[in-house]
Amino acid sequence: MELAYIPSPSRGVIHLGPIPLRGYAFCIIIGVFVAVWLGNKRWIARGGRAGTVADIAVWAVPFGLIGGRLYHVITDYQLYFSEGRDWVDAFKIWEGGLGIWGAIAFGALGAWIGCRRRGIPLPAYADAVAPGIAFAQAIGRWGNWFNQELYGRETDLPWALHITSTADGRLPGYYHPTFLYESLWCVGVAVLVIWADRRFKLGHGRAFALYVAAYCAGRFWIEYMRVDDAHHMLGLRLNNWTALFVFLLAVVYIVVSAKKRPGREGVVEPGAQPSDGGGTENRAGEAGDEPDAETAGTAGTAENADRAETAGKDEKAGDRDVEDQGVRDRNVRDQDAEGEAESAKKG
Repeated sequence: MELAYIPSPSRGVIHLGPIPLRGYAFCIIIGVFVAVWLGNKRWIARGGRAGTVADIAVWAVPFGLIGGRLYHVITDYQLYFSEGRDWVDAFKIWEGGLGIWGAIAFGALGAWIGCRRRGIPLPAYADAVAPGIAFAQAIGRWGNWFNQELYGRETDLPWALHITSTADGRLPGYYHPTFLYESLWCVGVAVLVIWADRRFKLGHGRAFALYVAAYCAGRFWIEYMRVDDAHHMLGLRLNNWTALFVFLLAVVYIVVSAKKRPGREGVVEPGAQPSDGGGTENRAGEAGDEPDAETAGTAGTAENADRAETAGKDEKAGDRDVEDQGVRDRNVRDQDAEGEAESAKKG
């Protein structure tokens, strides 16, 4: 019986004339667009301006790519600087090799620069883009499928990944598709952050910290399944230790931040409309419920004038009623006098 499996692409690049179109690069680009699109929608919903996320992404994305590549080259230096290797390959980012830890760290640095230039708090921006980053990772992991890399141990499961390449010491066979596991996990992380953000009104960087913690939890067990060369410490891969350390930092941040700065930012961008979901810091609605002194004084003066005018009308109406009553009394007296005079003549 033939084994069911996930086939690998025969090649990861298509040449359009002299221009190479690489599947790995396309996955990264599509992921960035998704992250910016979703981040923009969430930023506007929080009270920010349209286009701000993309403007800051101009800083964050290049920094993230550089940081991701640096982390990969430093932690896997033997692939580029050992005997028989060409160090120039360290710059060939299109061949794969981005460390998410370096990408997030340097991407945050780039985002901080962009936020500082616009007077925007970085934690609020990070909360807005967190689910989009998780979706971008889910898409980007398919770049590993195009390159036939970062797979797990051998397996006979029906969703096994069929590796056919022999480059860089690969052995053709059927392996755990760890790229697929991580892709699906990242989709779940994005959904989790969106749900938790709506349910608990996360602010001040806690939505981003939740994304980091949830991703690290999944990355730990997925990393444990991989069989590609990696440095080990106390029996665990380096990325396992990194995931564990970053997970603890994210959890501590969530707990401490929730105590020190509960609620959500009321204003996330200068000059933009404040969010309607702010916590203890959002006082825009409360301030709008109470009129100021000038408005109250004006309203009181107008009210007094209306009352005076009404009283004047009532007084004039009363005077007219008295005058009319006097006229009626005189007419009655005159009629009685005329009647008595006529009766005297007849008598």
